[in-house]
Formats: sequence, C-alpha cells, structure tokens
Amino acid sequence: MKKILLIFTLFICAISFGQDAKAKSLLDEVSKKAKSYENISIDFKYVLDNSAENIKQETRGDVVLQGNKYRLNILGATRIFDGKTLYSISPDDEEVTISTENPNDESNFSPSKLLSFYEDGYTYKMDIIQDVKGRKIQYVKLTPIDSNSEIKNILLGIDAQTKHIYNLIEIGENGTKTTLTVNSFKTNEPISKSLFTFDKNKYKDYYINKLD
Repeated sequence: MKKILLIFTLFICAISFGQDAKAKSLLDEVSKKAKSYENISIDFKYVLDNSAENIKQETRGDVVLQGNKYRLNILGATRIFDGKTLYSISPDDEEVTISTENPNDESNFSPSKLLSFYEDGYTYKMDIIQDVKGRKIQYVKLTPIDSNSEIKNILLGIDAQTKHIYNLIEIGENGTKTTLTVNSFKTNEPISKSLFTFDKNKYKDYYINKLD
C-alpha cells in the first residue's frame, strides 16, 4: 500500500517542472492545464513487476482531486483528505486512522506536493515518442540526483495532444518495474459536496485510531 501511494504521489507531482528546455516547456503546459480544472477524476491501473523474483502484482484504483482535497480508493481502502485531516478507512480491518498529513513524508500522496516534490531531487530530459492506440505519447525521463536512491529512473508519458499524463514507469535499482497507467481522465465533473467529508456515522462499529 505504501509503495502504491508513493508511486501515485510521483505520478501526480511529476507535472510541475523540468530542466531540459523542451521538457520544461512540455511539463509547464501539463501543469498549467491540470491547475486550470475545477476537479480531476482519474481511474488508473497499477502494476508491479520483477521477473527475476517472479513477482507480478496488478490492481486498479481511482482518485478525485479538488484543490488540496482528495479521495483515493485502492486495494479496498479509502483515503479522504479534507484539506486538514487525513482519514484512512480500512473495511477489512474495520478501522479508521485519523491523522494530520505530514508534508515532509514522501510516502504520503498529496496534491499539495504538486509544486515541490521533485524540485531538488531529479534531473530530466525529453525521451522517446511512442504511438499508443493512435495517441502520440511523449516521454520525459527523470533521473534521481541522489546516487543512493532506490530509483534508477522514471519515465513520464504525456499525451502530446491533450497534455494529460498517460502513464508513469518507475525502474528500481533492484530491477523492479512499477507502472501506473491512466484508464480514464475526466475533468470538471459534478461531484457531491460531501465527497471529501468523513461521516463518522457510517463507521460506528469501526475502531477509530487517532494518531495526533
């Protein structure tokens, strides 16, 4: 779960900047467009693959973003962030964990990291272009500055026409390949006012774990 959240954080935050002139121009377009929407709804597929260890895991999830708020559903669990407090709901454990998001914890997914997550940690440049089902996908390659990083590199795929992120591919130093692919990207959808609100009445039988 923590690995998935970190990858999704990388995916969301990757749209904020670049160093190579062409890469910067493209990423600036992606960032500007993303920030222009009232809200964003994404359905995605997550795949972790390490052929040497004979490991392949696949799951699907969805997230709705609005300003600094979000609601993320993955692996049967739900995370609701109302802008101040994070509610992690696990039906399997019948438990709700309530905490204040730590902006310095890189494992926490948060749209608030959009403009700051990568600023000092990566170099990047334009990479290959691929045709995917009639779509032109331009990749930007990100390489960690930290030589001790567990990440070898990241490829961020951007739809050249829509300027929406298509996928993110992370290659680990241990040979693990992690891919997050967008199946559906919708914007300015009508959403319930209570979508980012935790209703304790729905979880009366759950154990409430307050960390703060």
